[in-house]
Amino acid sequence: MARFETVGLKIVGLKMLTVDPSFAAEHYPNTPEWIRGMGEKTLATYRERGLDPFAEVGTDDPVKIGEMVKQWNIDYLTSGPVVAVVLEGLHAIETVRKICGNTMPLRADPGTIRGMYSSSSAVVANSVKRAVRNLIHASSTPEEAAHEIAHWFGTDRLCAYRRADEDVLY
Repeated sequence: MARFETVGLKIVGLKMLTVDPSFAAEHYPNTPEWIRGMGEKTLATYRERGLDPFAEVGTDDPVKIGEMVKQWNIDYLTSGPVVAVVLEGLHAIETVRKICGNTMPLRADPGTIRGMYSSSSAVVANSVKRAVRNLIHASSTPEEAAHEIAHWFGTDRLCAYRRADEDVLY
């Protein structure tokens, strides 16, 4: 969290919790497009690596694969405590995503959180039928962030405050 504060972001929401599968499932958009998109990404990884999806997961249907990946993500999200954080500041989404690194840890730049603390890949994860263990999640759009903040923090108030260095940073 210090890395986010160092670049001028503010922690305005923070809590540690364990979640059940139904709560974890609602973290995701769960639209047909999202499910299919997860499956298509997985199929693209298989093509890139010259792997047969039938041999790996028993199907080449992107919707069925997307459902599998969603379940693996739910299993991972419910496997232990989660620290939920809301960060605020200029270009917060872009800045957080840059610090976190590529979603696929194997492709994350050295020095990013995912690049430093994991080397997992979709190929490895899919072969053992589990989520890519990328340690940290970062919203990718303002709409996604709004959904996730409402989901994880509900009616909890976020902490509004001024950093001592805000006049310099902004």
